[in-house]
Amino acid sequence: MGKFAFAPWFHKKIVDPLLYILRRGAEPKQLAFSAALGITLGIFPICGVTVLLCGMAIAVLGSLCHSPTVMLANFVATPIELSLVVPFLRFGEMISGGSRFPLSSDALKKVVTGQASWEVVLSIAHALLGWLVAAPFILAILYILFLPIFKFLVPKFSSVHLSPRKSLPSHSEVALKVRDV
Repeated sequence: MGKFAFAPWFHKKIVDPLLYILRRGAEPKQLAFSAALGITLGIFPICGVTVLLCGMAIAVLGSLCHSPTVMLANFVATPIELSLVVPFLRFGEMISGGSRFPLSSDALKKVVTGQASWEVVLSIAHALLGWLVAAPFILAILYILFLPIFKFLVPKFSSVHLSPRKSLPSHSEVALKVRDV
């Protein structure tokens, strides 16, 4: 494998989808929120659950978020997720005042043999607590960081001209149009 093998993968999996999203002309606020949401959910400390969480968030939030951006950000967050499991665990232990879960080869042996089942469940609960407390702050900080970026990128790459949202017709206007038919 060549030393530049990462570049084509990165371009195909991240840059091309991002450019496609930007060319579609979504609102910068929606893109910033969606990217922040995707990363925040993407760093959930239980591996393999983030896609389901993003799907549920997309279903609940509907048009408030941009689903391709949420999923792309979730994908980008995967390596970050793995690196934050231990900090979320330690943060959750600190918040709850719980004992520290030992991260050693002996502890791993106990986990594999089933001797540390209660400790593992408690450590998962601590990691979840750490994420739950940190997640709103992470979401807000990422939104604040992403908003100016998307305000710059959307007009630069968009093929759709953004216009102020038109107000919906009033009930009387709709009634007149129905009567004319």
